[in-house]
Amino acid sequence: MSVNILILYYSRDGGTRKMAMHIARGVESVAEASAVLRTTPEISPVCEQIADTIPEDGALYASLADLEQCDGLALGSPTHFGNMAAPLKYFIDTTGPLWLSGRLSGKPAGVFTSSGSMHGGHETTLLSMMLPLMHHGMLLLSMPSNEIALRETVSGGTPYGPSHRAEADNELTEHEKRLCWLLGERLALTAKALRAAALT
Repeated sequence: MSVNILILYYSRDGGTRKMAMHIARGVESVAEASAVLRTTPEISPVCEQIADTIPEDGALYASLADLEQCDGLALGSPTHFGNMAAPLKYFIDTTGPLWLSGRLSGKPAGVFTSSGSMHGGHETTLLSMMLPLMHHGMLLLSMPSNEIALRETVSGGTPYGPSHRAEADNELTEHEKRLCWLLGERLALTAKALRAAALT
């Protein structure tokens, strides 16, 4: 009973991408769970972005088929003025056909973000990413209140999802890594439980 968890993110300076990698490790710590990493291309304010499906480096660009075929979703973005970044929002705005067909309804989802400062809008960015997922009928996962890393962190980490306070070296703290890993694990376990329940 294998499940695929899509980790869809946009990363400009690398912080969100590093979080995605740790979430993938959490997913793949669960037996028969696989992480699928996808990103989105840059967009331009003066013309529509046209990009190949394979970027020069990093994850492949996401397609609607990736969303349709996943058993769970982790959605990530840097904070841009307390909101998700435009390239990720641009992609999400193309998911109308999946909304109309209800293909994402009932699948588990979580969100994650990275910011250059402690008060850069971590929580509002996470909430902004939750809204379209709720419209799709997805089941949003939070971080467990009894998680020590959530209680002790002095950098990133929120009840709404993992966050990262990016410093000059852009490295994640041990608490930030733990919360990313935990989101991946929870998504995989929840997707497997939902799949098993659907088969009974």
